[in-house]
Amino acid sequence: MLRAVDLAQSALTLSNPNPRVGCVITAPDGREIGIGYTQQAGGPHAEVMALRDAQARGESVVGATVFVTLEPCSHHGRTPPCCDALIAAQVAKVVVATGDPNPKVAGRGLDRLRAAGVEVALLPRDHEAARAARELNIGFFSRMIRQTPWVRMKMAASLDGVTALNNGVSQWITGEAARADGHAWRARACAVLTGMGTVLEDDPCLDVRLVDTTRQPHLVVIDSRLQTPVSARLFAKPSNGIPRHIWIYHAERDERKEAALREAGATLMYLPGAQGKVDLSMMLSDLAQREVNELHVEAGHKLNGSLLREGLVDEVLVYLAPQLLGQGAGLSNIGPLQRLEDGPKLRFASVSNVGQDLRILARVRDHDGFLHTPLPQQDGQER
Repeated sequence: MLRAVDLAQSALTLSNPNPRVGCVITAPDGREIGIGYTQQAGGPHAEVMALRDAQARGESVVGATVFVTLEPCSHHGRTPPCCDALIAAQVAKVVVATGDPNPKVAGRGLDRLRAAGVEVALLPRDHEAARAARELNIGFFSRMIRQTPWVRMKMAASLDGVTALNNGVSQWITGEAARADGHAWRARACAVLTGMGTVLEDDPCLDVRLVDTTRQPHLVVIDSRLQTPVSARLFAKPSNGIPRHIWIYHAERDERKEAALREAGATLMYLPGAQGKVDLSMMLSDLAQREVNELHVEAGHKLNGSLLREGLVDEVLVYLAPQLLGQGAGLSNIGPLQRLEDGPKLRFASVSNVGQDLRILARVRDHDGFLHTPLPQQDGQER
């Protein structure tokens, strides 16, 4: 099963919005005879890839054992049900790392396999492979259970927390290795979010350029007053030529501006909230409806502060450069706070060196609780 989890890692930047799933098929004598992982949306899932691999090797899967990191699907989506493919292949046993939180599956895949006479085993929730499979699909689980994407906020700063000088200069605080690593985190997200301040000040592309990818995350812009220039670089085709959606959320109406932005290639969503700003909570709900699992935020301190104040951020990804810059823009403007305990409480998930810089991944406490709660449809089915 740990081998299957490793295979699922290969779908990290490929399978969105589908979950990242790996599969290993073993013969009755224990030999590995087929492996696979989920392909791009609309392509074959991990189980089908593993069955095809076994066939290509000239191996029979009759009586085989299948190890898969997520419950085989039981519904017709972009592809036919995987549990039907396993039943037709006459495998003897299916071992599953974790159940599928999708209400269209959620235990039905396991039930269908059992009804067809296939032995099914679901790993305990605290098993290493079960935890790894859920963590790998934290965005998918978030969308299915919380109906909102998993929000990761990326920031780069000097050691004293400065993200830009007072004159606006910010490129480049961190080194090449950290910037490439940041693009790898972009690549795994379904969408990248930024604010109008960043668009006007930096005119970024916000695509994935520094690492190889077969897809581009969609781009989300918070533009309450419809200030996005139609000449902005974000409308340019990404450097690798892979298309993406551009979604602009706004809180004011202007037919002329809206028509110009649509002509430039954007899809507009009118979601007014308080004080003439976009309703950020409703925006996340809308993005979940658009099948966004992980939302990667790269914005300025104002939008960062708004998202943090409203409790909409799940974890922060911070790159710290070994340099002191003194005065300048900070990471976020969530304050001023009156008490130390009023700030968001986080826990360090990982701390590591990336080139010359330090990378910190810190998770808001208890925001990942949905990963540890048993799915009601599968309670008591562990083996």
